[in-house]
Amino acid sequence: MKKIALLSLTATTLLFGAGYKIPELSINSMALSAAYIANAHGADAAYYNPANMAFEAEGQYFEGALTYIRLAKINFTGTAFNPDGTLNDSGASSKAENFLSPSLHYVSPKFDQFRFGFSVVAPAGLSKRWEDQPAKTYAHEFSLQVVEINPSVAYRVSKDFAVGAGLRMVHTSGVVKSASIASRSMEGDTFDFGYNLALSYKATPELTLAATYRSNVDLDVEGDAAIYFPDNGNYGGTKLFGKRIDAAVSIPNPAALNLAAAYRFDTGTTVEFVYERTFWSAYESLDFDYEFSLGALDAKFSDPIAKDWSDVSAYRLGVTQEYDNWTGMAAIAYDETPIPEHTINFELPDSDAIILSIGGRYEYSNTLSLGAALLVDFKESRKVDSSVNEIGLNGEFSDARAYLFTVGAEYKF
Repeated sequence: MKKIALLSLTATTLLFGAGYKIPELSINSMALSAAYIANAHGADAAYYNPANMAFEAEGQYFEGALTYIRLAKINFTGTAFNPDGTLNDSGASSKAENFLSPSLHYVSPKFDQFRFGFSVVAPAGLSKRWEDQPAKTYAHEFSLQVVEINPSVAYRVSKDFAVGAGLRMVHTSGVVKSASIASRSMEGDTFDFGYNLALSYKATPELTLAATYRSNVDLDVEGDAAIYFPDNGNYGGTKLFGKRIDAAVSIPNPAALNLAAAYRFDTGTTVEFVYERTFWSAYESLDFDYEFSLGALDAKFSDPIAKDWSDVSAYRLGVTQEYDNWTGMAAIAYDETPIPEHTINFELPDSDAIILSIGGRYEYSNTLSLGAALLVDFKESRKVDSSVNEIGLNGEFSDARAYLFTVGAEYKF
């Protein structure tokens, strides 16, 4: 059985961050727009920089958080081709989406120079639904849910230097629906593995330098699909072959390298800069395939679709201010999109983004702290020229926004 790209996405129950990656997965990381590598501390250091676990004070740390995500509708104005080949100039709007996404982080007590951590997060995903033609020809519904279980370990090499590593265990499930002269409905899931590495160096009492690397994880989704013909989005007519057929897909959850520096001033202020490089060039094509040839429908549903995504950078600057029992945080980030103009499509109309965030924590007692954070992802409008775009889109995607609000608590014992 050949692999069929079940979806053109990977990890966000949501759509923010470049591509479909979600970098903000804890209270502090949300408040700091993921400018949180060198200064990662507490329970979520297990995920953001496991090497830093080696520098934590004695005891165990546990954090639980819940994030509400609101994805605003995306508007397309311009022209695109209908299923019958005629030109449609009515534009389209996607559905607004709402999600809840939990996260858990834990750091163990010290075992000599070793320390262990554990995180459960949703590091990527996508959900995008379009109800109107021509958009639903390409993406009536594209949804992807990714959950990562990430055990980790730290080793303190010296009083100023530590290293860390972890195992990425990633479960992915997804649904893809598209509708033209025929309708396709696919479902599938998979469990895949990768790794992460980290190091942290306290160059001076004030300055910490750090680096982390997360490996690529190919999401080899396997499931089944139904092709309804003739149909136009009802998903209940006559099935081609009279049944659902086997289907599979391999898409990348890309590798990412973070380089960070954090400086703490005498005023209790810490400033951190993070440079992130995400290796999206691993996503070269979306290759639909099925248990059987679809005959005349192969060109519509089975031929490989070029993606040609590019490696991209993100630049993150965060500020943390400590005052008595309070900690305030704020950040700004710039995130490049990996999607070139010639392959952008309705399934993921991504663009460069400015990200702003703010948050705080209150130390309720020596063992318990409470926190909250707000992040807004402002996607730039994205123009598309039909002379460049491979499916003939000509116009502009606009108004894409993501709003995230996180609340949670950390317990030390």
